[in-house]
Amino acid sequence: MADDLDHLDDLPKRDANHVTEEKAETAFQARLAASGRFILQRADRKDYGTDCEIEVVDQEQATNVRVHVQLKGTERPLNADASLSIEVNRSNLNYLLMHPHSLYAAYHIPTSSLRICPAETVLHQYEHAGKNWTHQQSLTVNFTDELTNARLDRLATVARSAARAARDRRIEQTRAAPGDIAGLVRCGIPDIHVPDDPAVASQLLAHLYDQDADTVISAAFDRFAEVLGVGNEPMGPAYMAEVNLGMAGLSRSRARIEDAVKFFRNQLDLGRYERGSLHYTIGNAFSALGREEDAKAAYEAALADPAFANTPDLASQGHKNLGTSFERLGDEKRAVEHYREALRLNPHLPEAHNALAQFYVRHGEWKHALAHLDQAVFTDPTRAKAAGVAGWRANVLFNMGEGSAAFREINGLLVQADCEPWIWPFFARLVASFGRTTTENARRALGFWHRYVGAHPETSGGRRELLLATLYLRAEGEDVSWTYAEFRAEFDRQIEHLDDKDEVAFLWDRLGHWAQDEADWAEAEFCFRKAYDLTGGHYGYCLGTALNFLGRFEESLPILREQAERIQPDAMSWFQLGAAYGDLGQSAQAIDAYEKALALDPDYDSAMFNLGGTHWNRGEKIEALAIWTTAIDRFPDHELAAKLRREMPVFFPPYPAR
Repeated sequence: MADDLDHLDDLPKRDANHVTEEKAETAFQARLAASGRFILQRADRKDYGTDCEIEVVDQEQATNVRVHVQLKGTERPLNADASLSIEVNRSNLNYLLMHPHSLYAAYHIPTSSLRICPAETVLHQYEHAGKNWTHQQSLTVNFTDELTNARLDRLATVARSAARAARDRRIEQTRAAPGDIAGLVRCGIPDIHVPDDPAVASQLLAHLYDQDADTVISAAFDRFAEVLGVGNEPMGPAYMAEVNLGMAGLSRSRARIEDAVKFFRNQLDLGRYERGSLHYTIGNAFSALGREEDAKAAYEAALADPAFANTPDLASQGHKNLGTSFERLGDEKRAVEHYREALRLNPHLPEAHNALAQFYVRHGEWKHALAHLDQAVFTDPTRAKAAGVAGWRANVLFNMGEGSAAFREINGLLVQADCEPWIWPFFARLVASFGRTTTENARRALGFWHRYVGAHPETSGGRRELLLATLYLRAEGEDVSWTYAEFRAEFDRQIEHLDDKDEVAFLWDRLGHWAQDEADWAEAEFCFRKAYDLTGGHYGYCLGTALNFLGRFEESLPILREQAERIQPDAMSWFQLGAAYGDLGQSAQAIDAYEKALALDPDYDSAMFNLGGTHWNRGEKIEALAIWTTAIDRFPDHELAAKLRREMPVFFPPYPAR
């Protein structure tokens, strides 16, 4: 009976591949656990090309930074060079390449060893093999590196750093207003993918440094350091890039520059590079750290090395930087000597020309400053940004009275303002200082301030200067293409954005003078009162004068009395006070005010005629006629002299006919 049931023991046999896969998975999970840097997050049940995703763990925190893994297990023998080769579908590589840092992992059962090969390494090998591989159905993955805890730690750090950088860029763009996105992208630092392959990463770093990509290197510094190893020789270009940025005032990591000093001092001990060049680089690092005594000593050590000193281009840069250290230490004379020696060795060194130009700017020697600025031609983009040569050239040109040339420099740089944060504030200060020194400057300043307000609508300074430039041009008799009413509407739109009371009061006062020039005393009084109500003080004179012209003497009297007696006790204040007293019938006080005006200014013609008029109105005709006679003799062409001759010919005969 039992034999009849033997067929029921005919069960499926376990596939040998399943056994291999389980061993590979077990070994791989054990390695992840031992490393402490990854957790197995998800197995891919569909397995189009990824067996699993592993998640980076950073200080016991899950990060949601995932790395895709294709896991292989094999019993095939190793190659003669101890490497392991496994064939995969080309589509499988394409699948993995959709995510950064994807990798192949292989478990070699006979040796119980785990191997790793990044997907990008496979791509790199085929791309540089000189063959057209893109139509192959299968590819060979060569495993040479062990999947150690250290390698997993490196992979975790690189993947975490890259993911953080991508996240920060995405959030920065999300936070920005839609109108700012284009500028943000245009000025952003390109992010590069640092391969998890020391040889390829080292080549990439060296090429980036040769192309002056210091900011790009700095942004990826931590990833390079993780792949190449902190302090290892291939990291030299990364440290030099950080020092360059520090010299230009653009580094965001003092610690990296301090590490650079240690790095290059270690290179001195190894003796693999020219000592002069190493001392020079160490000097640059010290200078970037603000340690100028140490920098000076390092530069002097560099120039003491014959190999460095006898290379004109190197020695020239060394003298220039040594001069900078002397300048920062307060020895300007020694600094200039080294700048000039730098130019003797290399007449085209832009840094030396720029340094000498700054010396001449400080001493107000504009012609010499401009000559050197014109020769400070930078091709290195990082140093060109720090130098701001065109900005200083504009400053010098303004001081030389060449405003149109200065504005050409400014307008040429504004296109870079989104990427260079110093441009707008530097030129705003410059144009505010020189924009109203001539009518030609003021016309060009109007265009600048319109652009400034467009770029900084939330700031008040540009709006203030925009109004001031227009008011200055009108006061100088220039056509500003505005009627008073049109400008008043523009004025109201701009003034509401200003919050400094003194600035607002001054602008209302200037507008009031425009209305006064057009004999619109009601409008003038409105503007002057705005200024007076804000800050009082000397603005009371203009307000009191406007009230006098409007016949509102009771209102003007206390304001003008304060001006004449306390705030602005000059002849004009006393004259206006006299006018107010006279029209209010207080002739004695009016006479006293006019006499005080004449005591301060004996040539004040209107005060003398009005003084005579006040005496006449009091019935003091002898005194009045005596004063008028003197006034007509002294000011025969005054309109009141003509009126007296016309209305009182008995006392003041007209000029004989010609």
